Amino acid sequence: MSPRHALLAALVAAIWGFNFVVLKIGLGEFPPLLFSALRFLAAAVPAIFFVGRPTVAWRWIIAVGLVLGVAKFSFMFIALSVGMPAGLSSLVLQSQVIFTVVFAALVLRERPRSAQITGTALAVAGIGVIAWDYGSTSPLLGFLLVIAAAVCFGASNVLMRCARPSDTLRFMVWVSAVAVLPLFALSFLTEDVSALGRLNWTGVGALGYVSWVSTLLGFGIWGFLLRRYEGSAVAPFALLVPVFGMFSAWAFLGEDLTVLRVAAGGVVLLGLAIPQLAGRRAARTEVQLEPLVPAGR
Repeated sequence: MSPRHALLAALVAAIWGFNFVVLKIGLGEFPPLLFSALRFLAAAVPAIFFVGRPTVAWRWIIAVGLVLGVAKFSFMFIALSVGMPAGLSSLVLQSQVIFTVVFAALVLRERPRSAQITGTALAVAGIGVIAWDYGSTSPLLGFLLVIAAAVCFGASNVLMRCARPSDTLRFMVWVSAVAVLPLFALSFLTEDVSALGRLNWTGVGALGYVSWVSTLLGFGIWGFLLRRYEGSAVAPFALLVPVFGMFSAWAFLGEDLTVLRVAAGGVVLLGLAIPQLAGRRAARTEVQLEPLVPAGR
């Protein structure tokens, strides 16, 4: 990957990490389901009129819209609204890698490699330490809601593997459109939506960031990089998301970074990095062996 594109990948990780801080601020202005509905509405309109028709079957767009857009983000936003720290959320959400491996094995019959098993075990251990540390001082509800969000995230990853969208940005715009009505319906049934009549610049700024910067710009750049490079070259940059998330939450929200949580977070990141590093090593080995294969194969 060129240095310029590596900087772009790191920029996306920074955007997505800082997004957790913005979510926390936005949830001070809106109830969680309403905030999520407005986020997807702003991400879908007016972009939906410019990106063109979907290039994958509607069943995949609807499925990802409900699992990722409605379920995952509802759990995530509610977790933040009940007190789950933004920085810690950015780390725990990365457990989606674990659930992606499990669901891929169950649904797609993909056998996990030894590196995936080792990495998953380390990540589970790290998250277990974080849960114990967090639960010793705070209610576990927020933590469990983020785990539920990670489960939905993992399921949506497998659905996207099945859909195989050629244009990630276009796909996400249509997924956003699917999520709007169910989220508005749930919000009107369960929340006080009077915040709609009290819009201020803080709320509008938070909506703008999570809709246009984090969703459209972030996924647009990420999709561009995935079309240009192998996934094994791009995916490791996602490990920077919780790093940016935890340190931006410490810098802007004053959230504690205990030694135990930082150490456990390092274990989680190591566990998530092992399969990526093993995959890149295997790819390099394959490239090196390629000239040894007879040309007439």
